[in-house]
Amino acid sequence: MDRRLSIAPMMDWTDRHCRAFHRALTSRALLYTEMVTAPAVIHGDRERLLAFDAIEHPVALQLGGSDPTQLAEAARIGEGYGYDEINLNVGCPSDRVQSGRFGACLMTEPELVADCMAAIKGAVSVPATVKCRIGVDDQDAATSLFATVDACAAVGIEVFIVHARKAWLKGLSPKENRDVPPLDYALVRRLKRERPHLSISINGGIASLDEAEAHLDDADGIQLDGVMLGRAAYHEPAILGQADRRLFGAPTPDVDAFEAIERYRPYMAARLAEGVHLPAMTRHMLGLMHGRSGARAFRRILTVESIRPDAGLEVIDRAVDAVREAEARIAA
Repeated sequence: MDRRLSIAPMMDWTDRHCRAFHRALTSRALLYTEMVTAPAVIHGDRERLLAFDAIEHPVALQLGGSDPTQLAEAARIGEGYGYDEINLNVGCPSDRVQSGRFGACLMTEPELVADCMAAIKGAVSVPATVKCRIGVDDQDAATSLFATVDACAAVGIEVFIVHARKAWLKGLSPKENRDVPPLDYALVRRLKRERPHLSISINGGIASLDEAEAHLDDADGIQLDGVMLGRAAYHEPAILGQADRRLFGAPTPDVDAFEAIERYRPYMAARLAEGVHLPAMTRHMLGLMHGRSGARAFRRILTVESIRPDAGLEVIDRAVDAVREAEARIAA
């Protein structure tokens, strides 16, 4: 199976500008939209919710919902917009998804998840995939994970991205659900060992490319098919510049931070010409110089100067110059 590196969908973070920026760093990673509910796709402002730039490919549309008919229609609409994959969220623990009977609470209804996936798969020609947790609340994690995966596999679903934590829907906030429930990587590896014909990617707590490589190592005889990076990719995006070489063996040179900005620059210029404000794009770049001399000045310039009504690409130039000058002083 093809190796997968995907960038986790994160509400209010991974918008189309973020995806365009991440694409400037890696050509191979699969980028995800934020979760969009099926009713919103069907009845809402589709251009605002679904439009994306061609440079973002490959990009997956992540849907939320529990009505197979609605999900099938939303999936067809998404495919029509050009998405390369349709993914169902069975992992989000927010209060909103609990009240709407979708996201992580679907881990308690594996047959419904399978019905939803059968509907999505039947509606589109692009891959239909599942992102799930290992369970919720007091469920036995092994039982809930295998039940969800097996039910979906029975209707022809082959690709699963597993966040290796339970979601505690009672007593923990969505933020706490990202850190408090313990990680169970061993269970995800067991899933791959016992279901070797399925594509299993692992997600949750992976903080570096070193850790990503370790998860893809088959030292124990189990070869996972992919990793999904979340906050590490957002807060330290420069690591993505090494991903094509390290995770895919691409012969191309790594993309450094300065080159990534140059690649992102035409996209920013085009959006500025359309009336998009600069901070909507620069906010995703704040961690790009993490650990480098001048990183603080880089963040300050992008944060403070980009909010001016007439702010343009010259703000990016000043931020880059601050880093170059700081590094030159260190080297002198």
